[in-house]
This record gives sequence, structure tokens and C-alpha cells, in this order.
Amino acid sequence: MAARPRLIAVGDPASRSATRERAAIVLLVLAWGATFAAVKIGLESAPPVLFAGLRALLGGAVMAVLAWHRTGMPRLAGQGREYSLLTALNVLLFFGLQTVAIGLLPSGLAAVLIYLQPVLVGLLAWWLLGEPMTTSKILGLVLGFAGILVVSGGAFAGHVSAVGVGLAVVSALAWALGTIVFKATDGRVDPWWAVALPFLVGGALLTVVGLVVEGPDINWSPRFVVALVFVGLVGTALAWSLWFGRVAAGEAGRAASYIFFVPLVGVVVGAALLDETLTPSLLVGASLVVLGVYLVNRRPRVPRTATDTSPRPGRRPGGQDEA
Repeated sequence: MAARPRLIAVGDPASRSATRERAAIVLLVLAWGATFAAVKIGLESAPPVLFAGLRALLGGAVMAVLAWHRTGMPRLAGQGREYSLLTALNVLLFFGLQTVAIGLLPSGLAAVLIYLQPVLVGLLAWWLLGEPMTTSKILGLVLGFAGILVVSGGAFAGHVSAVGVGLAVVSALAWALGTIVFKATDGRVDPWWAVALPFLVGGALLTVVGLVVEGPDINWSPRFVVALVFVGLVGTALAWSLWFGRVAAGEAGRAASYIFFVPLVGVVVGAALLDETLTPSLLVGASLVVLGVYLVNRRPRVPRTATDTSPRPGRRPGGQDEA
């Protein structure tokens, strides 16, 4: 008697795992895309460095609770260098410069400039981690940098802040380097504490600097509180835990490809909530950046035969994602 064909249950573990991963990616894109407008709203009532510090402290505190619940206390022995680099790159430089840049630029433009980061990750991963540089990645790098030049045209013409453009690009570079540092730890640093501890320490440092340099002048209006809670809990604690979880599961360039829609979400949210103008240069440049990020991180599909039972790259036998 012929064997019946094996039916795959919709609710099997592999299907549920894939669904959770897709949901995490969508949530990450929406959270980070909307965060730029929320930061812009928060800066109406607080100075930038102080706001960046409060955001990092709030997000770091939530992440510390989650990290302790999931993995216990962090193992710091022999990891001081890694934690110091993550704090300097992902919090002091990235958060600090990013927030100042958003204050000087339309939030949608800042989103496009800062999300040069995935393109830079692809370049740095090739240079520092030895990941392959393909023709597709080279074309993506060219398009990404071309898009930055296009959206930066307003700065060259005097229509937007050249300082803001420069700070946004430098913050993207800091974030890219922070991603490479985390990837290079090769699992030695717990992903949850890699978010929580740098944000707590870096947030405290930014807050102190903000209080000393900018002063404690904050208008604690309901609008400001909502913006701070959103960027602290959603744009920081939730989004960064999703981000580093994905980085830990695959190569740095592949992880970066998950967020290539973020600048478009940032542009749309900025136009919808803040009435920011969608200029032709912004739309064209954003399209080039998105296409560049896609090409840099596009992974060619490997044909699988009917008898091929080997796991896919980045997945464990049985279809379970690597954690």
C-alpha cells in the first residue's frame, strides 16, 4: 500500500517560529520608523543630550529587568572591553549624535541619513569580519552612498543644516561599528545585557552631561511624557532587543537587511504627524538608500532538492531558528 503524503501542520513548531520571526521584523521596522518623529516631538520640550540620556536610562532599566529574568546577572569578567565599546558606540555616540541631528533636521531626512547604517555594516563586515563582497553588495554600496548625496543636497544648497547632516552620518557610522563589535564577540556577551548594561551606563553619562551642559529645563507636558515613554520603551527596549537578537542569529549584513524599510516608515510618519515636506530629493534619495540596503544584504536563494535534508543557513536541524 502506497504511503500517504505527509501533511505539514499549520501550527507546527517550524511554522510558528517563522511567523514569530516575521512579526518581530515588522514590529522592529514600525517601532524604529516611528521613533524619529517621537524624538522630534520630545525635543520640543527637552534639550537633546538630556533627552537622549533619559531615553537610554528608561530603555536600559526595562531591558535590565528582562535580562536578569532571562539570564541572571551579567558576567563581566573579561568582557569589560566589549561592554565599554558597546556603550561608547551604541549609546554615547549613536544616541547622543542621533538625537542632536534629529533636532537640527526634519525627522524623515534624519531617518534616511541614519539608515545608511546597514550599508556601512555590509562594508565593515567585509573589511573587518571577512564576510564576502559580491557584485550585488558593491552596487548596493554605490546606490546607498548616492542616495545620501541626493538627500544631502539641501545642505549643500543651504536649505537644511549641514551640521545636522554630518552628525547623522557620523551617528550611522558609530551604530555600524557597534553592530560589528557585537557580532565580533561571537556569543561571549549575552545579547540582553549587551543592550541593557550599555544603555544604563551610557544613559547615566548622557544624563549627567546634559544636566551640566544644557541644564534641567524640561517641560513635562503630556505630549512630552508620551514621546519619552514611546522612545524609551518601544524605540529602545523593545526594538533593540529585537535587533540584537537577530544579529546574534546570523551574519551582520543579513541582520541589517531586516530594517531596510525603516527610513521609508520614518519619512511617512514624519509627513503624517509633523507635516514635514516630502521633497523630490528626499523621495529619490530615500529610494536609492532602500535599494542599496536591499542589494547589500540580499542573500541568493540556494536550490534545495527533494532529498536535501540539510538545515538552511542560520537554522538548526528540525527547522528551529538559532537563538
